[in-house]
This record gives sequence, C-alpha cells and structure tokens, in this order.
Amino acid sequence: MSAHTRSALSAILDTLETNTSIPIHAAGIGPYWTALLSQRCGLASTPHTCHDDTVQPPAEITAEKLIGQPAIDIARWARSDEPARAAAGMAAINSLIEPDLTNAKEVNARELLLERAPGKSVTVIGHFPFTEDLRAAAGHLSVLELHPRPGDLPANQAGDVIPQTDILAITGVTLINHTFDDLIALCRPDTYVVMLGGSTPLAPVLFDYGVDVIGGTVVDDPKRAMGDVEQGATFRQIGGKFPVLLFK
Repeated sequence: MSAHTRSALSAILDTLETNTSIPIHAAGIGPYWTALLSQRCGLASTPHTCHDDTVQPPAEITAEKLIGQPAIDIARWARSDEPARAAAGMAAINSLIEPDLTNAKEVNARELLLERAPGKSVTVIGHFPFTEDLRAAAGHLSVLELHPRPGDLPANQAGDVIPQTDILAITGVTLINHTFDDLIALCRPDTYVVMLGGSTPLAPVLFDYGVDVIGGTVVDDPKRAMGDVEQGATFRQIGGKFPVLLFK
C-alpha cells in the first residue's frame, strides 16, 4: 500500500470542491440511515450512538435545518468527530458524487466476495447480513467489530489479523468513524480490498488508496428511498435503489 500524506476522506472532498453552489433539496433522517438529496440522493449509516435514547443528536441535524444549505458545507462535516455530524457529512458527499457507471456492474458485492473467498483468508470490517455465508465459503474468516458479537474479534486486533488476510471487505462506515486510513495501511500490497455498504462513496479516488473494488449504491427513486429511511427502514428495506460495483 502506498503511503499518503492526506486522508482518503480529504481526497474525496477535494474532488467535490467544484460543486459549491448545489443545495440540499430534501432530507430523510431515520434511526438507521440518513438520506440527503442534492445532485443525487446520498445515503449514510446513522451511527450506533443515535440508537441510544439517552444520546441527543446535534440540534442542526434535522431535515428542516439541512434543507437549503450548500451540500458541500454539509459534506465537510464528514471530518467531524461527532458521529451524527460525520454521518450527515458522508450522506452529503454521496449526494454530490455523480458516478461514472460506464464500466460498472449492477451486482451486489456479496456475490463478488463469495466468488473469490474459497481457499482464501478473508477479513470483514463490520458485520454484514451475508457474514455466515462468507464464513462457509472462505478458507478462513475473521470479523473485526467495534461492537463484537459472538464469533467476532474486537477491532483492536486489526494489527494482528489484517496483515495475514488475502481479501479485505471493509465497510464505508470506516470513512465516517475515521478508521479507514489506519486499517488500509495494515494491508499487504497483494491484499484484494473491497469497500462496500450503503455509506460507501462511488469515488474513484479510493482506488489510489488501496481499494480494488467499490461496492456502492445508486438511488434511482429518491422520494421512495427517503420515505423509507424516515420510517426506520434497514438497508435491505430501503426501496428505490440498486447496487453497483466499480473496479480499479
């Protein structure tokens, strides 16, 4: 992996600095997902802390207060250490990226990972619905989690696990919680890195940071997607979207 003096998040934001006049047109804030509409509809995972009734999200993160603001200003919130602000920032980033889908494949990253996993050492950062399928397919599977479930490894074991892995599946949430750069730096040069999940930005600059495949989401019916988000939909329950893979 090549070393970079600036973070992947900063590099993504730099690619958006020409989009300074586009406002947030609509917003859907739900318990699990945040959806913002500017150039397109962007999604980001609402942090776990927001699921706790005792934790008050920042007052400025409401649909009423976000609508009309320059999307690039909200996108810069992705650098924040406050989880809900950072998530809104990532949703704004994803709303500003107009992806080139010329060579994209309309397929879920799950299929790609299951196809490549046999005989390989696979590490997953974050928990995905297909984790057990991947465990059955892979030669060996390690799951690193900030909130470990039975069978998972705590995230602080990344330094021991990732250098041994052939395939790394890393969630887009690592850009929100600012762990991406440290995790990617642990990879061997030949590690096959797939970034996936609804928060993942379809930003080709990620290829410069060691990502081989970007597994993101295109929302083609923003009204439906935002309505589902507001009603508390999980990612699978959000309508009006489809998966895409971008390859290095």
